[in-house]
Amino acid sequence: MGILVDENSRILVQGITGREGSFHASACRAYGTNVVAGVTPGRGGQLFEEEVPVFDSVEEAVHQTQANVALIFVPPAFAADAIAESVDAEIPLIVCITEGIPVLDTVRISRYLENKPVRLIGPNCPGLITPGANCKIGIMPGSIHQAGRVGVVSRSGTLTYEAVGQLTNLGIGQSSCVGIGGDQIIGTSFVDVLRMFNDDPETDMVVFIGEIGGTMEQQAADYIKESFGKPICALIVGSAAPAGKRMGHAGAIITGDSARAESKIAALQDAGAIIIPTPADIGVTAQTVFQGLHTPG
Repeated sequence: MGILVDENSRILVQGITGREGSFHASACRAYGTNVVAGVTPGRGGQLFEEEVPVFDSVEEAVHQTQANVALIFVPPAFAADAIAESVDAEIPLIVCITEGIPVLDTVRISRYLENKPVRLIGPNCPGLITPGANCKIGIMPGSIHQAGRVGVVSRSGTLTYEAVGQLTNLGIGQSSCVGIGGDQIIGTSFVDVLRMFNDDPETDMVVFIGEIGGTMEQQAADYIKESFGKPICALIVGSAAPAGKRMGHAGAIITGDSARAESKIAALQDAGAIIIPTPADIGVTAQTVFQGLHTPG
């Protein structure tokens, strides 16, 4: 049922007593997510919402609750250390929502993650959700999601919600939705997620949302062309962005021809992806493909 998270996921929230952490931890619990622990140094022994124990360290929380997913709402200056603490506690999946982490910190944590049995989603991402398992790990609005068989992967949080909203309004549910993050250095790439969707028997097709900056979309196109065995609809945003100007995300900046929307669209089209012309067309484009998959004959 979907990828990365399911009904067996046990979530630990780092920064659970802060404003953002407490708000979104509460929303995750309301959706049905199994939040088993929180971590805030100096707040150990407290209870969040009178039920979830708060610990001083991730190591202690994992030992006491067997948490297997970390959700991080920690200020940028401390986020890399928070990720490292979860790595050291051998939590297999870490989701970092924090925006604005210094680039040198993300370089350091990226190297620290090498050869360790840990997957990092983010930073600067909305998180991920598997609607069929009522498991929401992040900041996405749970109410717009519906269980189904379309995977969604995106660099943009807002466009993830837009895509999901359009799909759900057309009666098309999602297996899992993953926001990989908009920073220049992130823990999980498009290719990583596409591999998981390709191997997932509960995912029939994928909606892919990329943007200007970097070459991750071209790398994804190479993988799609060589190995991806399911239909994929792709949207690339930022066609009107001027060269050298950052557009919203730290990684959304045109630094050469390969970073332009046109180059990404061409690569994906050549790989066999169905190009979504505008954000308003996400749902109807996916609907056409999805109906083709489920029409007899």
